[in-house]
Amino acid sequence: MTRTWQISDVGDAVRARVATGRLAAAYGVPPLERTRLTALVGAQLRLCLTKGGSWRLTLETGTVLRPGAGTGESVLHAVVTPSPEAAAAGQPPWRVTVPCPEATADVDADAVAEDPAGPEEALLGADEDTALVLERLTEQEGLVEFHREELQQTNQGVVALHAELDAAGRAQREAFAAERKARTEAENARRRLTFLADASAVLTASLDHHEIVRRLPELLVPEYAASVDVWLFDQDGDRPGPAHAAAAVVAARTGRPQYAAAHPGGLPGVDDQPPSALAPDRPLLCIPLPTRQAPLGVVTLSPPGERWDPDDAVMLVELTRRASIAIDHAQRYQHNRDIAETLQRALLTELPAPPGLALAARYLPATHGLNIGGDWYDAFRQPDGSVIAVVGDVTGHGLRAAVMMSQLRTALRAYAVDGGSPGQLLTRLHTFLHHLQPDLFATAVIARFRPGDPTMTWAAAGHPPPVLRTPDGRVRTLDAKPGAMLGIPLKQKISDHTERLAPGSTLALYTDGLVERRALGIDPGIARLTEALGSFGPAKLAADLEGAADGILRPLLSDSQRDDDVCLLLCHLRGPG
Repeated sequence: MTRTWQISDVGDAVRARVATGRLAAAYGVPPLERTRLTALVGAQLRLCLTKGGSWRLTLETGTVLRPGAGTGESVLHAVVTPSPEAAAAGQPPWRVTVPCPEATADVDADAVAEDPAGPEEALLGADEDTALVLERLTEQEGLVEFHREELQQTNQGVVALHAELDAAGRAQREAFAAERKARTEAENARRRLTFLADASAVLTASLDHHEIVRRLPELLVPEYAASVDVWLFDQDGDRPGPAHAAAAVVAARTGRPQYAAAHPGGLPGVDDQPPSALAPDRPLLCIPLPTRQAPLGVVTLSPPGERWDPDDAVMLVELTRRASIAIDHAQRYQHNRDIAETLQRALLTELPAPPGLALAARYLPATHGLNIGGDWYDAFRQPDGSVIAVVGDVTGHGLRAAVMMSQLRTALRAYAVDGGSPGQLLTRLHTFLHHLQPDLFATAVIARFRPGDPTMTWAAAGHPPPVLRTPDGRVRTLDAKPGAMLGIPLKQKISDHTERLAPGSTLALYTDGLVERRALGIDPGIARLTEALGSFGPAKLAADLEGAADGILRPLLSDSQRDDDVCLLLCHLRGPG
């Protein structure tokens, strides 16, 4: 089928458009495609009329093969071609194709295209398709509205979900912040506890309260304090001392920490005071050094920054308390040590000067710990003119050992008045100590020298062996079997031993503090003593026995920690002339 219309005015265009719609309906073009076809044809015809001239609309049916199928599809072609004048100007034809699946061969195109009712009624008839399309559009708008509502609800759900996610994220951020804060606080607490433990170990390592006072500022500055002043009450005495802040005086009087500043510190367990006149521009924290009776003094600190963290202030108060305990222990130790050393030195004998015998003694108190008081030496004459030389060591340390040593010394001198050999004297001392102090023991070595007699008698009870240097320079230990320690719960009789001495011989009596080392034992120390004693020439020992005693102590104590008393007694047998 082919149908052609000449278009030269609006009427021709309307009739052609209506005829196009009817033919399209007759050939089974779907309503939507039919409306599209008529709309496109009408628009194109309006465009042609604006350009002027004469135009031709041609409708024709045809068949288009489907890809991959053996059958064709019926289509309707609409072609608008220009007049010969427009075509000559290069105006291309306009084409559009729509499917017509229900096309029939017996359609009378001329009858369908007739328009007996006039252009207006024909136009209304042609718009029936438009009404159908509008009805379909209304249905589609309903679907669109439904989907729009669904979309709005979905959007509201998404907004609510975003709100929940935002709230969850905010809660998670707050939880992370709380965790970081808790971790930071835990780390700070661990740091403070570690510092407190390390500082306490440093402070308690010394038994010298001056050393403790010196170390306290070194520990606190600059991390926890800008300056530290330690005021010990017994340091000033009657002498005028430096001025102290009023808050420090209040802390000393009340025993409570005081904070002096222009604004309250809010520190736990600390009283607030006005700013100090000595330092009005900086805060001061005055912490007393407490003891069971009364404070030892006051520690005054200034903050490393503008003020202290409350937890740091609590740590400083605790550290000061521990420092106070360390200072108190050091002062008590020094007091007891001074008493023991005074008693010990008061009981040490002024050596006699018998004919034919030179004596030199050294006593050195321990420098570590309260180990003073157990070692002693003595030398005295018996009624028969012989000389008794003794070195002893009481187990234990401190005042009790010093008192027991004095009692043994007095008892030995009393027993020696009645005469008796060194072994007999030690046997009586053993019985005396066992009954007097069953829980204390002692060691001792006694040597007796008789004027004009070359034989020396000696005895030992649990004591390191004497060391003898002969005039020819040879040195050996007198290693005869000694008796057991004095005071043990055992009945014993301590034997005497004799040794012939030539003039120029030197005997060394000593305590274990001179030769014993914890890591090495006592034998290497005795070997070093024999070496030191053998290093002197005979003239040195005869002319300067005191210098020889110092010469022995120096090498033997060079590696000693001096955690025990040291006694050395040299007995040099003078030669004739």
